[in-house]
Amino acid sequence: MDSIILALAILPVILLALYIYHKDKYEKEPFRMLVFAFLLGIFSIPLDILLVGFINNIWVGETVFYEAFWEAGIPEELCKWTLFILFIWPKKDFNEFFDGIVYAAFIGLGFACVENIMYVFDNESFGAALVTGVMRALLSVPGHFLFAVIMGYFLGMAKFQPDLRSKYLILSILCPIVAHGLFDYLLMLAEALSENNMELIAVGLYVIFIYLDIKMWKIGVKQIAKMQERSRVEHNNEIFRKIFKSK
Repeated sequence: MDSIILALAILPVILLALYIYHKDKYEKEPFRMLVFAFLLGIFSIPLDILLVGFINNIWVGETVFYEAFWEAGIPEELCKWTLFILFIWPKKDFNEFFDGIVYAAFIGLGFACVENIMYVFDNESFGAALVTGVMRALLSVPGHFLFAVIMGYFLGMAKFQPDLRSKYLILSILCPIVAHGLFDYLLMLAEALSENNMELIAVGLYVIFIYLDIKMWKIGVKQIAKMQERSRVEHNNEIFRKIFKSK
């Protein structure tokens, strides 16, 4: 049974990793760098735990907003962003627009993989673990992936548009924090309302959540397409430069 639950926890991570790897068409990232980025995502979890502990020591909140933003969205995205800036940004392999999305996605999936395993095994019965695994495969893991796509999009823009670097660096951390915090906030608030016999409002929030989740997917796919096009143009320009240089 444990092997089934483990497979369920890991499968969505593998599928999304293969998806974004397939989208990197013009200059595939080295396998060692993808593994490195994935490991950075795993390492961001203990950093997140330390940061959340620090936040709770200076300010303990008891609201859904506090839990969604100050215990999830802000510390998780900040840890992933910081590790990207420290260890991916300086690498020579980060050499085209789309790379920002690829590396951010693998960091996000590293985080999501361990978090998913922790959640599915934190159930007393196989049935409960199965339900948790399916729900997280449909919502939480893709959520981390999409937050990473948003982050990576702006990091790619920051890297290769130095005149607007400050603007894009701010957006690269602010936008995923807002997306992540709002994602968790709507789910947590709907669950809290449902438990307090306010099912009708809870259903309304679930509908809003589904709408925004679909919207976020559209934004993520659009950003992937934009960065693919930028990378294609840069790739073609590099080919032309080499041709003319050889002449």
